[in-house]
Amino acid sequence: MGKRARVIMRDPVPLIYSPLPYAGVIEHLDNVPPEAPEAAIVLECDSVQRTRLPGLEGRFLINIDHHSSAREFGNVNWIDSSACAVAEMVFRLARAAGARVTPEMATCLYTAVLTDTGSFCFAGTDAHTFELAVELVRCGANPVDIAQHVYFSNPTSKMRLLGAALSNLHREGTLAYMHLSLDEMELSGGLEEDCEGIVNYALGIEGVEVALFFRELTDGRYRVSLRSKGQVNVALVAEQFGGGGHSCASGCATSGPLSASLELILARLRNACVTHGRGPEATA
Repeated sequence: MGKRARVIMRDPVPLIYSPLPYAGVIEHLDNVPPEAPEAAIVLECDSVQRTRLPGLEGRFLINIDHHSSAREFGNVNWIDSSACAVAEMVFRLARAAGARVTPEMATCLYTAVLTDTGSFCFAGTDAHTFELAVELVRCGANPVDIAQHVYFSNPTSKMRLLGAALSNLHREGTLAYMHLSLDEMELSGGLEEDCEGIVNYALGIEGVEVALFFRELTDGRYRVSLRSKGQVNVALVAEQFGGGGHSCASGCATSGPLSASLELILARLRNACVTHGRGPEATA
């Protein structure tokens, strides 16, 4: 399309995504430099602050998001909660603009669709989602290679973190939760990116409708991942703590200590589960 762009992220590219095409051109910076373009496209963030990139203020912002909790903070806001992933929106935009979707582009977009739908497991996955996946494969995405990189290339540190989290697994009827302290993170040698997906192991328990994963941050707060099998909208709970996301996959942060954070969120989820006829019956 004759345009040049810089891709800037506050965090480095996670290890499992490093084999993706163009991963090497992503700039890992603490702020947006003054010489960067005046227009910026922000993907999947509910605010400028969520990017953690100072320097975006005052620029022409194009906000693209598909979360139900998305906010209109940009000069242009394209929000479509019916899309299974922002990757779907980008693909549609490329098609509408008449741009050729190369195999490299298709690989990145397919990876985003695969991970944002929870491996095609989250609510909202339908025939349209698989039609999109088929189109991306026809454009050159290799689903086998992508799955190998995303799901079967985990570092040893992540397995150690998973073991520590599972040792802290608790169940309260239809609720299950795990937690990790900073000491446990350090002992395992794990990184922040290694925590991705750990909460799903608690959700995989039979009879569990909602799962939570609490990870201690360096400032004493806790990062909370919330997952649901569909009966409970966890985005509504996350929003009460300044977070958001999907109805089945959301996140937020709470202040410590852990016992207080647990009780705050569990109290709201107990009410939500009771409302949907899935209240905690027993503790295991």
